[in-house]
Amino acid sequence: MRGIHSEYELGQAAEHLYSMGSEGRWARDGSDPLHSLQREIAAGHDPLGDAFCAIRSPEARRGAGATYTPWPIIDSMLRWARENADPARVVDPGAGSGRFALKAARVFPEASVVAIEPDPLAVRILRANIAAAGMKDRVTVIEDDYRQAVIEEIEGQTLFIGNPPYVRHHNIAEEWKEWFARSAATYGIKASKLAGLHIHFYLRTLQLAQNGDVGAFITSSEWLDVNYGDSLRQLLSRDLGGIALHVLDPKALPFADATTTGAIACFKVGRKADKFRVRNVDSAAKLNGLSGGRGISWDKLAGTSRWSAIIRPGPKPPAGFVELGEICRVHRGQVTGGNRVWVAGEEASKLPTRLLTPAVTKAKELIGAGNVLSDARHLKRIVDLPQDLDDLDADERKRVMRFLRWAKKQGADQSYIARHRPAWWSVGLKPAAPILCTYMARRPPAFVRNECEARHINIAHGLYPRENLSSETLDAIASFLRENVGVHSGRTYAGGLTKFEPKELERIAIPPIEQLTA
Repeated sequence: MRGIHSEYELGQAAEHLYSMGSEGRWARDGSDPLHSLQREIAAGHDPLGDAFCAIRSPEARRGAGATYTPWPIIDSMLRWARENADPARVVDPGAGSGRFALKAARVFPEASVVAIEPDPLAVRILRANIAAAGMKDRVTVIEDDYRQAVIEEIEGQTLFIGNPPYVRHHNIAEEWKEWFARSAATYGIKASKLAGLHIHFYLRTLQLAQNGDVGAFITSSEWLDVNYGDSLRQLLSRDLGGIALHVLDPKALPFADATTTGAIACFKVGRKADKFRVRNVDSAAKLNGLSGGRGISWDKLAGTSRWSAIIRPGPKPPAGFVELGEICRVHRGQVTGGNRVWVAGEEASKLPTRLLTPAVTKAKELIGAGNVLSDARHLKRIVDLPQDLDDLDADERKRVMRFLRWAKKQGADQSYIARHRPAWWSVGLKPAAPILCTYMARRPPAFVRNECEARHINIAHGLYPRENLSSETLDAIASFLRENVGVHSGRTYAGGLTKFEPKELERIAIPPIEQLTA
């Protein structure tokens, strides 16, 4: 925004707008440069929110999950709400600059609005927008975390609507993970501590809601398939009362500053629909008030752990095929907890050679290898120390301790991964897998025979046979996967980035071994 280049200047502009709106000085101060901002806000725009997103980078906002929702999505969600709710109150649980809250106040002129936001700068912008829009008597701001914010019970229906923040579990405090597990257990649901913050928000909504309350949230769609999304799938199938799910096509890029696919879930608490409507949408412009979709029985939903396969079903496998998981276990490579320390650099050069293990550390190393990885000499080394340093001789231990003193100065002992393994210094690489495959790309995965027995970190998956297989059989498996696995087999994110989780690979159908090696 012209004239605003820092968070301080943005905060000052927000304070001035709030003050002017509170004192009703717009008419007298028509020449004030802030007056044009007020007119934009009153017309339903969000110049301060746009400035916030420009000044605070996506990387800086990612830790708090601050991704602001485009207007076409907000408009469609509120069109649906207008046709399916008659709220006495609207609650926006992650209000940001107030886009949902202020739009809802206009759509439901008789309803009170509660906007909840923990970020102090966003709250200043939110209050300024409310004042500039002339909504001070309609919208209440609560500066707090939604999971602990106090919201009074009311007579009448509440509409919960918004964009819960997407924060990965690594950035969620342990006390909140414990809260999530305890709270889910009260509804008979086993919750994973790997769940993201947006799933916490769904659970908190259920805690606050009364039967008949209505909601629509847009989030990342990763919960459709992953194990830690099962708690949300169960909530929608039960107490939360799922009505419909609208998933934006991965190439739609619903959020300008986040590579993620959007999923809009609609629900009516305590009122389970006969069928759950699902729809795949090409673009935000085609959301069309969240209408349409085909009905899926709850029995069918309960019988599948991967909901995206229902929304975008693929071709049925030929008769007689088996799942890859019946033949191979698939394991993601080891997470080091700090590649700049554990991927050997200059500081590691003085360590004993036997503690430096050749490993695939970049997807392009597999893609460039072709069908076979036969030489590990060009690969980087991982510092793979034993848990018990007493296993080292005196000279080795001296060199290792010198390295660990340096590693500590880099904070290697404080990463989430390091703090949750038996010894912070022991990466614990998995055994060499005979077949390696890439983990995420804008192309089908590369399946590579690992003849040099290189290890791999979490940029790749390892396929481990459940029983001893000959080299010829392993070659045949890798060859079939190369020729038959496309991007449709994985989970596609915004912009066409396709990700393959281990369980998704294990569900890939392949011919039985006898047929592969015939």
